[in-house]
Amino acid sequence: MKIEHVALQVPDPVKLAEWYVAHLGMRVVRSFGPPAHARFLADSAGQTVLEVYNNPKASMTDYRKLDPLHLHIAFAVPDVVATRQRLLAAGATPEGEVVVSETGDALAMLRDPWGVPVQLVKRKQPLL
Repeated sequence: MKIEHVALQVPDPVKLAEWYVAHLGMRVVRSFGPPAHARFLADSAGQTVLEVYNNPKASMTDYRKLDPLHLHIAFAVPDVVATRQRLLAAGATPEGEVVVSETGDALAMLRDPWGVPVQLVKRKQPLL
């Protein structure tokens, strides 16, 4: 089986989607209006889809209180340091510094403006 999408209940899916399009290279492939204002966002490779929505029937996760090691969205980037600086200038907040793992991967953890954990990664050996 292939994963079709991963979904997150977020406070403002429209603004979050706009930020992900402008700063993370994603594109909206489907959207819905009220009440949930769902946005389906495809990554730049067209391989992964993230759904963001605000369904009034569900409680809201406080992503700022959530440890990024429990949940994060990881983006492969060619330059972790430069991408981190660009995203910080666009309203992201840092969760530590850039680190290099024992396997040689460069990693940085941030939070988007809504507190959702975002990881930047440049793998020494790609996962796939």
